Amino acid sequence: MNAAQQIFLISVVRTLVEVAGWALLGQGLLALLVGSRRHENLFYQIFEIITRPVLRLTRLITPRVILDAHIPFVAFFLLFWLWLGLAWLRHQICLSHQLAC
Repeated sequence: MNAAQQIFLISVVRTLVEVAGWALLGQGLLALLVGSRRHENLFYQIFEIITRPVLRLTRLITPRVILDAHIPFVAFFLLFWLWLGLAWLRHQICLSHQLAC
């Protein structure tokens, strides 16, 4: 895989991480605004569909001591660090191939 393909792949994964992060933020803000009737809200349901895989994966990799109510916070911070890590990796690939990225 050449440098351009690596950068493209990292950019795609980073974009997916961004979408999941923004969806988690939107879901949280909507939950604050709508309250207990959030599960009836169409946009909240869309955010749930987008974030479900991330939340399930986070539940799988975290210890059971972490409450289910805290999983969205943990997932958001994992996504944030993954996003930063992918940015660093992309930068390192650009530096190693002397590219201006």
